[in-house]
Amino acid sequence: MITAYHRPKTLDEALELLTQPNTLPLGGGTLLSQPQTDSVQAVDLQLLGLDSLKTKGNDYEIGATCTLQSLLESKDCPEALRIAIRLEAPINIRNSATAAGTLIAGDGRSTFLTALLALDAKIDIRKSKADSRISNIGEFLPLRPNGLITSITIPLNTKFAFEFVSKTPADTPIVCAALSQWNSGRTRLALGGYGKTPLLAMDGTEAEGIDTAARNAYHEATDEWASAEYRMDVAATLAARCLERLNVKTF
Repeated sequence: MITAYHRPKTLDEALELLTQPNTLPLGGGTLLSQPQTDSVQAVDLQLLGLDSLKTKGNDYEIGATCTLQSLLESKDCPEALRIAIRLEAPINIRNSATAAGTLIAGDGRSTFLTALLALDAKIDIRKSKADSRISNIGEFLPLRPNGLITSITIPLNTKFAFEFVSKTPADTPIVCAALSQWNSGRTRLALGGYGKTPLLAMDGTEAEGIDTAARNAYHEATDEWASAEYRMDVAATLAARCLERLNVKTF
């Protein structure tokens, strides 16, 4: 239950408010609007200008309070990322859910988080005016450290593909694969559809052995939706499809 509401006009004011106990940031409201027993104070981020989308050289900076739908509709959003965003939530949720809120709340079945993990997204986290740091998404996801996310940055100079399998096209995928490759040959494969966070199956200098990496990542991925054996086979197939989309040759 929200017991107090604040609407700061500056980032410093917001950071100061967020140091208080039981105080949470309010972006799109999809999280705080859910029923909860604990009393919390809400810090509305609307006036802080954290909803922008900026292209900076080879990087794309996504403001923390940018909605998923705004990101999907932006001209510089990679097409494969658009697929992942559509699968993340229906349009009525995408119109309010923010990039940072999804980053905090998403689990291993989140297609958006799977895509960000493959892209090696960088997270700008601030605890105070003097305490800010950039965290790699691979470091961020297991712990979800305290602090206010102000932006998420992804590279635009990579080849990127996304594939998935679900019961119906609109369902949350049972398995999904996101693959990024840089001009240097660096290759990152992330898998979603299981567990508390997406899994990084590969981050290497080339794509050789990607099917084996996909299988190994899901060797214990059994839940109520699918067996580990099924996920291992599907993950390897999806990784191969991603490679085909990128026109990558392995030897």
